[in-house]
This record gives sequence, C-alpha cells and structure tokens, in this order.
Amino acid sequence: MGKKQSRSGEPIYLFFICLLITPVLIGGCSYFSKEYQAKSTFKEANDFFSQGNYQASLGKYEQMIERYPKLGDRVLFEMGMIYAYPRNEQKDYQKSLECFQRLIKDYPGSGYRKDSEMMIFQINNVIMKDKAIVAQQIQIETLRQTQMETLQQKDKTIDTQQTNIVMLQQEVKSKADEMTTLQKKVEMLEQKVFLIQKGPAEKILIEKKERRLTLIAKGQALKTYKIALGGNPVGPKERQGDQKTPEGTYVINSRNKDSRYHLSLQISYPNEKDRKRAKELGVSPGGDIMIHGIKKGFSWAGNSHTEVDWTQGCIAVTDEEIEEIENLVPNGTIVEIRP
Repeated sequence: MGKKQSRSGEPIYLFFICLLITPVLIGGCSYFSKEYQAKSTFKEANDFFSQGNYQASLGKYEQMIERYPKLGDRVLFEMGMIYAYPRNEQKDYQKSLECFQRLIKDYPGSGYRKDSEMMIFQINNVIMKDKAIVAQQIQIETLRQTQMETLQQKDKTIDTQQTNIVMLQQEVKSKADEMTTLQKKVEMLEQKVFLIQKGPAEKILIEKKERRLTLIAKGQALKTYKIALGGNPVGPKERQGDQKTPEGTYVINSRNKDSRYHLSLQISYPNEKDRKRAKELGVSPGGDIMIHGIKKGFSWAGNSHTEVDWTQGCIAVTDEEIEEIENLVPNGTIVEIRP
C-alpha cells in the first residue's frame, strides 16, 4: 500500500522539480554569457593598464559600471588604484578618493571595503604631506627672499635665518622620507591585490637546499619566500624527534589561526612511504609538520629568523608572509618538498 502511494506522487514531485530547474537552466546561459563578457572587458582594461594607457583602461572600467553593476565594487577599486598609481602622469587623488568612498557607500559588504578604507587613509596622508611640503617650500623661498633683502641692512640676522632654513630643509627631507615610506606601502598593497587576482596557488614548492618556498599557479611562480627548516635539515625525516624536514609530495590538510607560531598550515606528513620507512626502522614517523610563522613573542626577529634553522622539522616564514600564504593556499593544495 505504502509503495503505491509513493509512486502515485512521483509525477507531481517531478513536475515541481522541472518547474524549479527550468528557469535556472534558461537564465544560466545568459549569466555565463555576461560573466564571459565581463572577464573579457576586465582583460582589456588590464591590458591597457599594462601598456601604460591608463585613460583607456579607465574608460573600459567606466563602461563596466553601467553594464555589470554587480561587479561595481571591483571596478571602483581598480579605478581608484589607477587614479592613484604613481606612474600615471594624470593621476588624480581626488577622483581616486571618490571611487573608494563610493565603493564603501554602495557596496558595504564588499571584500574590497577594508583595502579601500586603507587606501583612503594612505591617500589622505599623501595629500596632507604634499600640502605641507608645498607650504614649507614657499616658506623657505620667503625666508630666502627676506635674507637677500636684509643682508644689506643687518649682518647679525644672517646666521639666525640660515639656521631656520636648515631646519626647514630638514623638515622637508623628513616629509619626503615619509612620502617614500607611504609610497612603498601603496606598492605593497598593489602587490597584494596582484597576488589575490592571480591566485589561488595550485602548488607549493619547497627547496630545502636553497631554503626557498615558491607559490605556483598555472605553471608560473607567483612569489618566493626565504625559509628556515628543522635544526637537522639534511635528508628526509625518518622518525619523531630527529629535527628533520620531510621530503616528498604532500597536501595542505588543515590550518590553525590560533597557532603558537602566529598561524600555521598543516602538511599531510607522514605519507604511505614515510610510514613504511618508519615501520622498517621500528620507530614512530612523527607528525605535526607545518608551514608557520615566528613563535609568539619573537615576531621582532623578522627576516633575520632565517639565518638559523630553528624549527623541529617545520617550515618557517615571517608572520606577514604566512598571512599572505594562508590567503593564497586553500586546503588540498599540493606540497612538493625537494632535498
């Protein structure tokens, strides 16, 4: 009885399923077509940017805002970066600010919001520094004019005015140094955006002898990092406590954002080959091999941590680098460790 009732309801059930699926399938073609067109336009805009034709690149992005409003946050972010780009001879900080402010207002939940807020802060600082430098340069010129006029009248004021000029020149140099620092921060942010756009990584290559970790995507190196290894790095890991870094092919199988070493990605050591070798030796193969940052409380060491192999067999980078790697490497990513 129960089976007959179930079958009698099947045509109605299938009918409703068809009603639900049909508009999705029909709309899907349009969606994929728009997505392809959007990717094509993004590529054209990026090509213009790479060629140094920034106005043409901006023109493409302006077209995209009208055609693909759902992609507006990314388009506005790209336009803001172009308007503020140092090599753009027609850069316009005000227009750059307007792009980032519009992104924050119109797309409050966007993944670009945080970087946009950072760019607004950096650009406002640059504008303030520019104004301060111009004002101080005017002040220096005024002092020089005053000096020329007063040299004929009061010799005693020369030393004082020259001292003021030197002090102002030092302030100008200090402001210029601050601008250089800000420029480096902008370039680092641009590099971060570039890596995010090119990622995620498909493979991590670790070369023990060279103390080098390379992120690879589409067969090309995205970025390389200098690393520190286990305290006894030569040869593959054989047993627990030997302070050796493994050699072979593994995957990233988990991550810990509350690690004692700032942040860590776990490598799937031991693999079958490692377990077999340990069994033949009658020892435990060990485990808990990670790619991680610097131990909490020692982040001040920075890049100098790589001068010594200090881990128990893990691969170590700086805290900033492990944050960048973690953003580009999903679980399941292949890890190849070479001698």
